[in-house]
Amino acid sequence: MLLQGYGTAGPWGWLTLLLVACAAWASEITFELPDNAKQCFYEEIVQGTKCTLEFQVITGGHYDVDCRLEGPDGSVLYKEMKKQYDSFTFTASRNGTYKFCFSNEFSTFTHKTVYFDFQVGEDPLLFPSENRATALTQMESACVAIHEALKSVIDYQTHFRLREAQGRSRAEDLNTRVAYWSVGEAIILLVVSVGQVFLLKSFFSDKRTTTTRVTS
Repeated sequence: MLLQGYGTAGPWGWLTLLLVACAAWASEITFELPDNAKQCFYEEIVQGTKCTLEFQVITGGHYDVDCRLEGPDGSVLYKEMKKQYDSFTFTASRNGTYKFCFSNEFSTFTHKTVYFDFQVGEDPLLFPSENRATALTQMESACVAIHEALKSVIDYQTHFRLREAQGRSRAEDLNTRVAYWSVGEAIILLVVSVGQVFLLKSFFSDKRTTTTRVTS
């Protein structure tokens, strides 16, 4: 069962705790990682089990995060700095608790939204007869093929959702910048217009003063 360590996430730990409550059925989690924060997760793994860690930063800053995976003895199995997305597959060399952490400590004011999928072991066989030496029936083979195809569809849908969320975040950020730029341009135009009016008035005021002095 996947367990979560609070690290230095502060109040965001409650959100992650609620997400981890569903981790007994699914190993896919999307969580908020605040600036100057670190979030760790723990998993009990049996020796010889094949595992895959896949992650992607959906929103925030330059869409990058530090990731570190450690074994039960503290040895570093995987370490990457400021990665947008990556995937790592390994086979557990011993029994124990494996820890993987995501760090945003290098960021001073931008928080991130991180998605990860931690797969432990192989999927159970669809039919017990797959363990036997006898060949599967045509119906069983068709079911296995459909099952594998559906798993691929789910993976593709997940990646498309992540891309859509990332694209929407970038579009909203660009829209906000354009709005601020438009407001700034409007203010500059207003200031320039008012300044021109006062400048023209000053020219006519100087002319009137000069004419009055010459007449007198």
